[in-house]
Amino acid sequence: MKKSLLRLSVAAIALTAAVPAFAQSAPAPVEAPEPEAVATVDEVVVTGSRIRRVDLEGVAPVSVLTGEAIDTRGFRSVFDALSQATQNTGSVQGEDFGATFTPAANVISLRGLGPNHTLVLLNGRRVAEYPSAYNGSVNAVNLANLPNAVVDRIEVLTGGAGAIYGSDAIAGVVNIKLKQKTDGFDASLRYGGTEQGGGENWRAQLSGGRSWDRLDVVGSLEYSRREAIFWGDREISQSFTRYAEPGAVPPALFSNRNPITRAYYDPPAGLCEGLGALQGGTVERVVAASGGSYCGSDAFYSTRTIQTQKESGNAYLGLTYRLNDDAELFGEFLYGKTQVDNVVRSLSWNKTFWNDTAGRLETWNRVLTPEETGGAFGVGNRYDEENWNAVLGVRGHIGDWRYEAAFNRSEYVSDQSRVRLLTGIDAFFLGAQQGTRDVAGTTQPVYAPTANRLYTPLTSGEFGAVADRFTDHNTSWLQDFTLSVDGDLWQLPAGPLQAAAVVEIGEQGYKNQPDARLNNGVAWNTSGSQPSGGERKRQAAGLELRVPILDQLTATVAGRYDRYEYRGESVDSPTYSLGLQYRPIPSLMLRSSYSTSFRAPDMNYIFATETRGYYPGVTDYYQCRLEGQDYSSCDIQYNMDFTRGGNAELQPEKGKSFTAGFVWTPSKAFDLQFDYYDLEISQQVTSLSEDIILRTEADCRIGHTPSGGTVDPTSALCLNYVGRVARNPGDAAINPNQVTRITVNPINAASETTRGFDATVNARHDFERYGRLSGSLTYTKVLEHEYQQFEGDPTFDYLRDLSRQSDWRDRMSGSVTWDVGPWTTTLYGVRYGTIPTNDYASERDPYAVFNASVRYRVNDKASVSVIMNNIADRYPEDRTGGWPNYSIGWYDIYGRQTWVQLDYSF
Repeated sequence: MKKSLLRLSVAAIALTAAVPAFAQSAPAPVEAPEPEAVATVDEVVVTGSRIRRVDLEGVAPVSVLTGEAIDTRGFRSVFDALSQATQNTGSVQGEDFGATFTPAANVISLRGLGPNHTLVLLNGRRVAEYPSAYNGSVNAVNLANLPNAVVDRIEVLTGGAGAIYGSDAIAGVVNIKLKQKTDGFDASLRYGGTEQGGGENWRAQLSGGRSWDRLDVVGSLEYSRREAIFWGDREISQSFTRYAEPGAVPPALFSNRNPITRAYYDPPAGLCEGLGALQGGTVERVVAASGGSYCGSDAFYSTRTIQTQKESGNAYLGLTYRLNDDAELFGEFLYGKTQVDNVVRSLSWNKTFWNDTAGRLETWNRVLTPEETGGAFGVGNRYDEENWNAVLGVRGHIGDWRYEAAFNRSEYVSDQSRVRLLTGIDAFFLGAQQGTRDVAGTTQPVYAPTANRLYTPLTSGEFGAVADRFTDHNTSWLQDFTLSVDGDLWQLPAGPLQAAAVVEIGEQGYKNQPDARLNNGVAWNTSGSQPSGGERKRQAAGLELRVPILDQLTATVAGRYDRYEYRGESVDSPTYSLGLQYRPIPSLMLRSSYSTSFRAPDMNYIFATETRGYYPGVTDYYQCRLEGQDYSSCDIQYNMDFTRGGNAELQPEKGKSFTAGFVWTPSKAFDLQFDYYDLEISQQVTSLSEDIILRTEADCRIGHTPSGGTVDPTSALCLNYVGRVARNPGDAAINPNQVTRITVNPINAASETTRGFDATVNARHDFERYGRLSGSLTYTKVLEHEYQQFEGDPTFDYLRDLSRQSDWRDRMSGSVTWDVGPWTTTLYGVRYGTIPTNDYASERDPYAVFNASVRYRVNDKASVSVIMNNIADRYPEDRTGGWPNYSIGWYDIYGRQTWVQLDYSF
């Protein structure tokens, strides 16, 4: 960032010095209405119920964040705001996570139950899921490309809501509501970046609308671009060895190794020095711990991305036409186009062969550098994506009953391209094969390569001849028709008996089409990949009743029936919910709910075809244990082949949810909310990761965990995990005990449970001439999160077992806003609870980060804002696990980011 921008930002943020409060990460709940204002509040539909009501608080806790607060609290996007909700306690892979199956997508994990257990709605309607499976297994909605300009509010319901919304709403519901009516237009320009380098970004928005006699029109246009942040842009990750344990050495770029002894053959004298201009001028001769030397670089990872490069645009149009006083037509259309580029790996080649020139068995390894590939993005991945949602419907009322009939269609297209080496790469480095030779009981190819060919840099023409970009075409779609009605059935002594009913008919599908050349032997070291995909139909019907039992006591009852059809089979399940609201006094509401849930298996679990590939740079924990190496410093890492496929015999998941709490509003200046939750999933479908498989397999083969806990090798758990890992015999002459293949497929797990509570306090006060001060503080505590793989096996503690912890144990957030005259100042912050250190030996201390914004209204039409994210410009370092010296997936290392924003209304 330029120094002038930093000075402006610091000066503006300094204006917050008089605001003595903590900030918020999670959306604050809707303020309870004041008794005297009830008569003037329109009836609305709040997420968690289809019944319109005046009282904004229902039996289920709902958090709300306004569109304006997304900017004032320093959030970069809609996803950034959602990810900071304290109820989002689970760590997830995301757009900036690195080498994942969905590096262009962002998701959240409410209650730590995974992204596939949260239902995402846009204006109360479903949207197409991301066409590539999250973590290679489950389907989820991408939250990365949602528009900011026309967001009216975001409502987050946490807890089971299957009886209202269907079988996806196990952990909760996220409902993003766009503006439906506005008069006038707003233009916004934003520019900023990070202080430590990289991440420069721009955003332009135009939104607004007009109303005529019978027609309301609202729309928006939005364009944004941001530059990448590389590992080399951050001091903590620039060097592989700077903060490493003694004895750590830079990774190899050019190496020749003895595959039997694991020692390296020394490169000819002076060759490494001659390559010094590569990898940013950091190539050097490195002495290996296993013997010998190679040409390596301490900046091996510096040209890989921490934050992706991204360019996106979207457009929205909403129309409402009033036919008469009793009916109106409406339509919505949202279109988005995004290009994401990242660099998560280097392009590398290796070959074990008999070198007829040297007269010995060798393994050559070659990592191509940015200088050879046309820059860092020369080997980067690219994701060209388009998504659209269209709705057409009619709504109105017949007598006292309201109705809505709507057709919804949503599609997502993702073209994902990766650079791969071509099959001629062996001949390029080694020349023509000279036959085969038996070596130590194995048959090895024979080559007679030119001396020093391994150490010769590629020209741009040579790189173009040995590598090419391969593109996979992935699509997903969803369409449904919904008819809903709500109104009063009849009058009871304590008030009207209200009802809502809904009927849904829909279908959805996806298709993954790999580049056809992958099956034609064009790409080096790449197994064929077959197209996969499928479709399923869905029907559902639901009924909800709101029953006033007494003046102070109201019950809510809901039931729903869902049915899915696929592959000639069908699964169905009824779900129900019960809720009670009790107001012993006007300022206090007690509430509790119980609900069941149901989820058909993710489509990718069912329709995925067998896929063969490899995991790059995976740690072999069993061999680490055999050689007495700690996991944090173990150097036994290599590519491992895997087989992955679907499972048509999976059973549906079953869920239960219980909540209990209260909302206390003693005055319009203060309110307090507390809610306890208890969620349980049985017959859960999950896909095992290669890291968990290898860790558990090592424990089972050794008979105990690294910390000394006893493991039964004959248990069902151990037999399953050991059977998933195929290895060379322990007495093999070459690569003994090396993994030859890992089998990964979905299974029905026994159960998963999580319990905890949320607490929120809101306060506000009008100081008249000194302005209005308002603040909010939210705290989420996870009391228990357990998972059992097979019935009768030990229970995994996802909260206290450091080797398996997947949740923040607690999260706290808060915000304070001071409005005085033309100035609005907001301070916002979030505190993350303890997580394991990278070596899983202890816990990290809690960590807090603060954002701030200052807005000055120049006049009724124009305003200028300065927004700063991570004011202290710090992030938690963790050197216990080696490079990159922080906890990926839990925190980011962007550091301080600053934006200047101009807004104009007309």
